[in-house]
Amino acid sequence: MVRLTQDLTSTRWIYAKGVLFLLISLISASLILIQIQRWDIFALLLICLWASCRAYYFTFYVIQHYVDPCFRFSGLFDFTRYLLSRNHQKESDDALGPPDQSP
Repeated sequence: MVRLTQDLTSTRWIYAKGVLFLLISLISASLILIQIQRWDIFALLLICLWASCRAYYFTFYVIQHYVDPCFRFSGLFDFTRYLLSRNHQKESDDALGPPDQSP
């Protein structure tokens, strides 16, 4: 039996998950465009989609590969927790002042 909290390791199921996400995106965008048939709404929908993809890429690739290679994120909640803990750590480091530099 597979637990829902277990990491997905099957290549076939990973591809299936990607296809399902694509289908959800296409169907929801189509339903929006059927309701509101305007080109400006379509353009805004595409911009929103593009920006969301870039933000996701930034969250899980840029941070992991360029900012903090030691930390691995398993979701947006982990990323938020990471950001909050880094802010608290930085604030506490700033409160201590600069390190003592004896000649």
